[in-house]
Amino acid sequence: MQRWKALVTCGVPVSAIEMIRARCDLVADPVEECLPHESLLGHVWKAEGILTCHSDRIDRQVMDTAPRLRVVANYAVGYDNIDVPAATARGILVCNTPGVLTETTADLTWALIMAVARRVVESDRFIREKDRDKWPFNCFLGTDVYGKTLGIVGMGRIGSSVARRAQGFGMRIIYYNRKRVEPSLERELKAAYVNFETLLREADFVTLHVPSSPDTRHLIGSPQLSMMKPTSFLINASRGMVVDEAALLSALRDGAIAGAALDVYENEPHLTPGLGELPNVVLTPHIGSATRETREKMALMAAENLLAALEGKRPPNLVNPDAFRG
Repeated sequence: MQRWKALVTCGVPVSAIEMIRARCDLVADPVEECLPHESLLGHVWKAEGILTCHSDRIDRQVMDTAPRLRVVANYAVGYDNIDVPAATARGILVCNTPGVLTETTADLTWALIMAVARRVVESDRFIREKDRDKWPFNCFLGTDVYGKTLGIVGMGRIGSSVARRAQGFGMRIIYYNRKRVEPSLERELKAAYVNFETLLREADFVTLHVPSSPDTRHLIGSPQLSMMKPTSFLINASRGMVVDEAALLSALRDGAIAGAALDVYENEPHLTPGLGELPNVVLTPHIGSATRETREKMALMAAENLLAALEGKRPPNLVNPDAFRG
């Protein structure tokens, strides 16, 4: 049986490593943290397939350094870290891990909503700072979630799952999508379709669930933030480039909106200076899919994509079908 040369650039569950090792020789020892870009370049020239994480930059330089590379299996649903046109031109297959992180990311979205509305992070810090004889009666007054209006931008799988959870909070649900969803789904979710401007003006919580694309870059900027209510909150667990962070920083400082909760960042992993100093912002390090159960499912899916491509089969989750020569 032919054995392939594979590179795993990030810490994945042991089950996925064992699955890959059964058919491949690893060109570098598995790591816990993601490989620095220089280390990736130092190993990738030997690889026929690589399993990458979302923070890996797989660009033309990487591809030119790896003349035998046949597949990039991304350990993520997004793949904006990969130059897909360059890969397609070279006949390199690009794969992702859709579907398995839907419910987990919806859960995290709700954690962000509740945390920013009820000032959970600020309250936690207050308790940890020092022991006190009493707590001020009106400390950390937050905002009710129950019965408010939730505006969902992007009613795909994750957006729909967020909407299902909102029903338990008795919320009015409005949404904007490039294409209106089926009437049956609107009825199931009790969600009303509105245009983008109406959503921004009426929602108490605006949550973003759109892909990374030229059309969605800075979808939320100064004009959009100025449409939102001063009592409203912005939640982003989709892609960092969707939000103009400089505009968001100004809006938060000026009181144009009440707060924000972010799991993704425009210049990830770097934070726009000033955002981390604001008390009305909740920040998490891109943990939308970070549960043990979901990460294992993602890793096994990525490994399956990797092995299928190396064996000349069409991978189950192929992003660029034009590159497949099978």
